[in-house]
Amino acid sequence: MSDLQLSDIRKSYGSLDVIKGVDLDIKSGEFVVFVGPSGCGKSTLLRMIAGLEEITSGDLTIDGARMNDVDPSKRGIAMVFQSYALYPHMTVRENMGFALRFAGVAKAEIERRVGEAAKILELDPLLDRKPKQLSGGQRQRVAIGRAIVRHPKIFLFDEPLSNLDAELRVHMRIEIARLHKTLATTIVYVTHDQVEAMTLADKIVVMRGGAVEQVGSPLELYDDPANLFVAGFIGSPKMNFLKGVLEADGSGRTIARIPDFGDVTIPVAVEAGAAGAPVTIGIRPEHFNETGPAALDLTIDMLEHLGGETFAYARQGQGDLVVIETKNGRGLKSGERIAARFDPACALVFDANGQRLR
Repeated sequence: MSDLQLSDIRKSYGSLDVIKGVDLDIKSGEFVVFVGPSGCGKSTLLRMIAGLEEITSGDLTIDGARMNDVDPSKRGIAMVFQSYALYPHMTVRENMGFALRFAGVAKAEIERRVGEAAKILELDPLLDRKPKQLSGGQRQRVAIGRAIVRHPKIFLFDEPLSNLDAELRVHMRIEIARLHKTLATTIVYVTHDQVEAMTLADKIVVMRGGAVEQVGSPLELYDDPANLFVAGFIGSPKMNFLKGVLEADGSGRTIARIPDFGDVTIPVAVEAGAAGAPVTIGIRPEHFNETGPAALDLTIDMLEHLGGETFAYARQGQGDLVVIETKNGRGLKSGERIAARFDPACALVFDANGQRLR
């Protein structure tokens, strides 16, 4: 296991800055996930850690040793890519041991390491098969096994589940989580899927436009987002955003008036500042309930019944859709008018620049 530090890491292609000063400390044994929309720089940052992309400026250290100019093969890192990249003419056993044979490792040691990795990944019955005889999930496990046998200090995963169907993705998430628990090795994992990030990570790094927006545990980011982008990116279905205006009521409290929803007002735990300051109110779908003191008068557009829960998509007039999660939605109907009640204490407030007001 190894510590990994990134200090003011930058990457430029000519005048184009793609990584804009990333500072990050990854502790030994942590499972850290880089997440963000396509083009945010997460894969580029991972490739810089691996040594596959040159670092324009800043310092990358592993266990205190500067790695900027160290050859990728000597960094103690193993990488698993989105593509399995298995040799089709080789068996599973041969694929897993190929890098070791290339490095001149003794045959007995290769057999031992391949056997250990196959046991961890439950590949023992498949060792003599060729890749074409394997499912997508089995091929990805072989690719992971090929990395395990190298006994790396740090594992890097670049969207390893993107080519799998939904059911296999869920299964492989469980497999990767179990692998991390078994090996207790530092893992840096890239995905655009926030569900993967929430279920796998000890720590999530949310990126946008080559910069880090926020770092924290999955529940820290979910419960306490620093800005509008993080609040909207983390959580599925995403948080509802309502346009509002800050005001002060007669008792000195701060309230937010929401013009698009009948000028309903709710108390908010922030200072009013300038009267009329525009804000955005964030309410998660599960924060709607039957007893909340505030309510939005809405008409249901459509219903999504998932068995144990229902998501109602509703709006007022021609306004934006509001997503409401309910456990008692079987009796609801499209076109029905409802009072969507919620507790204002659960609402988050963001300023005109998208920054969280506390």
